[in-house]
Amino acid sequence: MRDAHELLAKLWENYSNLIPQAKEIHGLLEARGDKVANDHIALRTYNDPRIGVESLAKYFERFGYKACGEYEFKAKKLRAKHFEHEDPDLPLVFISELKTEEFSDELQSAVKGFVDQIKDEDYARDDFPCIGRPWDVSHETYLKLADESEYAGWMAAFGFRANHFTVYINALSSMKSLEEMNQFLKDNGYPLNTSGGEIKGTPEMLLEQSSTLADKVEIPFTDGKFVIPSCYYEFARRYPKPNGEIFTGFVAQSADKIFESTDRQKA
Repeated sequence: MRDAHELLAKLWENYSNLIPQAKEIHGLLEARGDKVANDHIALRTYNDPRIGVESLAKYFERFGYKACGEYEFKAKKLRAKHFEHEDPDLPLVFISELKTEEFSDELQSAVKGFVDQIKDEDYARDDFPCIGRPWDVSHETYLKLADESEYAGWMAAFGFRANHFTVYINALSSMKSLEEMNQFLKDNGYPLNTSGGEIKGTPEMLLEQSSTLADKVEIPFTDGKFVIPSCYYEFARRYPKPNGEIFTGFVAQSADKIFESTDRQKA
């Protein structure tokens, strides 16, 4: 892996090959004459120190990314950081982790069992952030974890990969608002995450976001193959701060609702 561009390209390949909607929507926008820029990618993990936010961030920091913001999600029992690169062509990276100590002993034990299965040679890979699921898990365990935390269940099933990529609305030429984008998506048959409204955030917050619901895909478990919600596509419009610079952070209350794009009851 030579640089961050190569890592991001592999993350996109891994993500877009998993979910049909990513390539479809990307193609629909390009057909309108748009050049699709990526605002940010997001990854999920557990707060085991072997794979927590700081550990996962090292794979990006070695290529020049730097931590720029930290966030707490009390209801979902998550913490997160976002990372930025000086290269304007590279997206922001948002990494969140589940605070496992705030859950049941059963969940904590399951997570430890997952991480114990990761091999040293896995950690040594430059593409570890998109290695996928490096552990065995049953569908029964997935369901038990998801009943306690949708986030925990998703991570158990999918492991390390981009949970979503994000179209940067500001860079589009054919449309300039999330309202237009959302109508375009609905017209083309893509259901939206409506938790907290179709659009999360406001111009006053300097960030507006919306997202599709996760594609359902068939995933192999130790006890069979099952169809579950996977990843989704996000859309973000950013606004300038008083000094004229575009806001590059995130709004916790909006991200909290975006997380629900992978929830089973919503997909």
